[in-house]
Amino acid sequence: MKIYFITHPEVQVDPARPVPRWSLSEKGVARMTKFAARGVLDDVAHIWSSGETKAIESANILAARLKLPVQIEEELHENDRSATGFLPPPEFEATADQFFAHPNESIRGWERAVDAQGRIIGAVDRVIAASPNGNVAIIAHGGVGTLLMCAHLRSPINRRFDQPHQGHYWCFTETRAALHQWKAI
Repeated sequence: MKIYFITHPEVQVDPARPVPRWSLSEKGVARMTKFAARGVLDDVAHIWSSGETKAIESANILAARLKLPVQIEEELHENDRSATGFLPPPEFEATADQFFAHPNESIRGWERAVDAQGRIIGAVDRVIAASPNGNVAIIAHGGVGTLLMCAHLRSPINRRFDQPHQGHYWCFTETRAALHQWKAI
Protein backbone atom coordinates (compact mmCIF):
# COMPACT_ATOMS: atom_id res chain seq x y z
CA MET A 1 0.00 0.00 0.00
CA LYS A 2 1.17 3.51 -0.86
CA ILE A 3 -0.09 6.57 0.98
CA TYR A 4 0.19 9.93 -0.77
CA PHE A 5 0.12 12.96 1.54
CA ILE A 6 -0.94 15.96 -0.57
CA THR A 7 -1.13 19.56 0.56
CA HIS A 8 -3.69 21.97 -0.79
CA PRO A 9 -2.32 24.50 -3.29
CA GLU A 10 -2.73 28.29 -3.17
CA VAL A 11 -5.68 29.78 -1.29
CA GLN A 12 -7.74 32.96 -1.29
CA VAL A 13 -6.40 34.81 1.74
CA ASP A 14 -9.28 36.45 3.60
CA PRO A 15 -8.24 37.96 6.95
CA ALA A 16 -11.93 38.40 7.87
CA ARG A 17 -12.64 34.66 7.61
CA PRO A 18 -11.29 31.90 9.88
CA VAL A 19 -8.28 30.28 8.17
CA PRO A 20 -9.88 26.77 8.12
CA ARG A 21 -12.69 28.20 5.96
CA TRP A 22 -10.43 29.68 3.28
CA SER A 23 -11.03 28.44 -0.26
CA LEU A 24 -8.64 27.64 -3.06
CA SER A 25 -7.66 30.53 -5.30
CA GLU A 26 -8.03 30.34 -9.08
CA LYS A 27 -4.34 29.43 -9.27
CA GLY A 28 -4.83 26.73 -6.63
CA VAL A 29 -7.79 25.22 -8.51
CA ALA A 30 -5.79 25.26 -11.76
CA ARG A 31 -2.75 23.60 -10.16
CA MET A 32 -4.82 20.89 -8.45
CA THR A 33 -6.77 20.22 -11.65
CA LYS A 34 -3.55 19.89 -13.65
CA PHE A 35 -2.04 17.59 -11.00
CA ALA A 36 -5.11 15.34 -10.97
CA ALA A 37 -4.99 15.11 -14.77
CA ARG A 38 -1.30 14.07 -14.79
CA GLY A 39 -2.29 10.61 -13.57
CA VAL A 40 0.23 10.42 -10.72
CA LEU A 41 -2.56 9.23 -8.42
CA ASP A 42 -4.43 6.96 -10.82
CA ASP A 43 -3.59 3.99 -8.56
CA VAL A 44 -5.49 5.51 -5.60
CA ALA A 45 -8.52 3.65 -4.26
CA HIS A 46 -9.35 5.90 -1.27
CA ILE A 47 -9.41 9.68 -0.89
CA TRP A 48 -9.38 11.31 2.54
CA SER A 49 -9.41 14.98 3.43
CA SER A 50 -9.18 17.19 6.45
CA GLY A 51 -12.39 19.08 7.18
CA GLU A 52 -10.88 22.41 6.14
CA THR A 53 -12.48 24.00 3.07
CA LYS A 54 -9.28 24.29 1.00
CA ALA A 55 -8.45 20.62 1.57
CA ILE A 56 -11.98 19.46 0.75
CA GLU A 57 -11.99 21.51 -2.45
CA SER A 58 -8.64 19.97 -3.43
CA ALA A 59 -9.88 16.47 -2.62
CA ASN A 60 -13.05 17.02 -4.66
CA ILE A 61 -10.96 17.90 -7.74
CA LEU A 62 -9.04 14.64 -7.41
CA ALA A 63 -12.22 12.69 -6.61
CA ALA A 64 -13.94 13.96 -9.76
CA ARG A 65 -11.01 12.75 -11.87
CA LEU A 66 -10.84 9.32 -10.18
CA LYS A 67 -14.61 8.92 -9.67
CA LEU A 68 -14.13 8.20 -5.97
CA PRO A 69 -15.86 9.56 -2.88
CA VAL A 70 -14.08 11.85 -0.45
CA GLN A 71 -14.02 10.77 3.17
CA ILE A 72 -13.37 13.31 5.93
CA GLU A 73 -11.10 12.77 8.93
CA GLU A 74 -11.39 15.90 11.04
CA GLU A 75 -8.11 15.28 12.88
CA LEU A 76 -6.15 15.80 9.64
CA HIS A 77 -6.52 19.56 10.15
CA GLU A 78 -3.58 21.94 10.18
CA ASN A 79 -1.88 22.85 13.43
CA ASP A 80 -4.32 24.94 15.49
CA ARG A 81 -3.38 28.58 15.03
CA SER A 82 -6.70 30.04 16.13
CA ALA A 83 -5.03 31.95 18.98
CA THR A 84 -3.55 34.36 16.45
CA GLY A 85 -5.85 33.90 13.46
CA PHE A 86 -4.54 35.47 10.27
CA LEU A 87 -0.99 36.78 10.45
CA PRO A 88 0.64 38.82 7.66
CA PRO A 89 3.11 36.62 5.73
CA PRO A 90 6.37 37.84 7.34
CA GLU A 91 4.89 37.53 10.84
CA PHE A 92 3.39 34.12 10.00
CA GLU A 93 6.74 32.80 8.72
CA ALA A 94 8.57 34.01 11.83
CA THR A 95 5.96 32.38 14.07
CA ALA A 96 6.08 29.15 12.06
CA ASP A 97 9.88 29.14 12.42
CA GLN A 98 9.43 29.26 16.20
CA PHE A 99 6.70 26.58 16.08
CA PHE A 100 9.14 24.12 14.47
CA ALA A 101 12.18 25.28 16.48
CA HIS A 102 10.45 24.85 19.85
CA PRO A 103 8.13 21.86 19.38
CA ASN A 104 7.41 21.40 23.10
CA GLU A 105 6.21 25.00 23.54
CA SER A 106 3.02 26.75 22.52
CA ILE A 107 4.14 29.63 20.34
CA ARG A 108 1.73 32.57 20.68
CA GLY A 109 -1.00 30.18 21.80
CA TRP A 110 -0.65 27.84 18.81
CA GLU A 111 -1.02 24.10 19.27
CA ARG A 112 2.35 22.67 20.25
CA ALA A 113 4.18 20.93 17.39
CA VAL A 114 4.56 17.72 19.43
CA ASP A 115 0.80 17.65 20.02
CA ALA A 116 0.00 18.32 16.36
CA GLN A 117 2.46 15.59 15.38
CA GLY A 118 0.80 13.05 17.68
CA ARG A 119 -2.64 14.03 16.35
CA ILE A 120 -1.65 13.70 12.67
CA ILE A 121 0.05 10.35 13.27
CA GLY A 122 -3.12 9.04 14.95
CA ALA A 123 -5.36 10.42 12.20
CA VAL A 124 -3.25 8.87 9.45
CA ASP A 125 -3.20 5.54 11.30
CA ARG A 126 -7.04 5.62 11.42
CA VAL A 127 -7.23 6.49 7.72
CA ILE A 128 -4.95 3.59 6.78
CA ALA A 129 -6.91 1.16 8.97
CA ALA A 130 -10.16 2.29 7.33
CA SER A 131 -8.76 1.96 3.78
CA PRO A 132 -8.16 -1.71 3.02
CA ASN A 133 -7.21 -2.99 -0.40
CA GLY A 134 -5.78 -0.01 -2.14
CA ASN A 135 -3.59 3.04 -2.17
CA VAL A 136 -4.64 6.14 -0.29
CA ALA A 137 -4.57 9.87 -1.03
CA ILE A 138 -4.71 12.17 1.99
CA ILE A 139 -5.31 15.83 1.25
CA ALA A 140 -4.34 18.04 4.14
CA HIS A 141 -1.83 20.72 5.08
CA GLY A 142 1.87 21.51 4.97
CA GLY A 143 2.59 22.01 8.65
CA VAL A 144 1.16 18.68 9.79
CA GLY A 145 2.52 17.00 6.66
CA THR A 146 5.99 18.12 7.70
CA LEU A 147 5.46 16.87 11.25
CA LEU A 148 4.32 13.51 9.86
CA MET A 149 7.34 13.32 7.56
CA CYS A 150 9.69 14.04 10.46
CA ALA A 151 8.14 11.14 12.38
CA HIS A 152 8.42 8.77 9.42
CA LEU A 153 12.03 9.77 8.81
CA ARG A 154 12.69 9.30 12.54
CA SER A 155 13.98 12.86 12.66
CA PRO A 156 13.41 15.44 15.36
CA ILE A 157 10.85 18.06 14.37
CA ASN A 158 12.61 20.46 12.02
CA ARG A 159 11.32 22.97 9.49
CA ARG A 160 14.04 21.97 7.04
CA PHE A 161 11.63 19.16 6.04
CA ASP A 162 8.85 21.66 5.24
CA GLN A 163 7.42 21.97 1.74
CA PRO A 164 8.84 24.92 -0.26
CA HIS A 165 5.34 26.41 -0.77
CA GLN A 166 1.72 25.26 -0.88
CA GLY A 167 0.76 22.39 -3.17
CA HIS A 168 3.20 19.49 -2.73
CA TYR A 169 2.99 15.77 -2.00
CA TRP A 170 5.11 13.00 -0.56
CA CYS A 171 4.59 9.26 -0.44
CA PHE A 172 5.13 6.49 2.11
CA THR A 173 4.16 2.86 2.64
CA GLU A 174 1.90 1.23 5.22
CA THR A 175 5.10 0.37 7.13
CA ARG A 176 5.75 4.14 7.31
CA ALA A 177 8.78 4.02 5.02
CA ALA A 178 9.05 7.24 3.00
CA LEU A 179 9.27 6.54 -0.74
CA HIS A 180 10.08 10.17 -1.52
CA GLN A 181 9.93 13.57 0.11
CA TRP A 182 8.06 16.66 -1.12
CA LYS A 183 7.40 16.99 -4.86
CA ALA A 184 5.41 19.84 -6.40
CA ILE A 185 1.90 18.96 -7.52
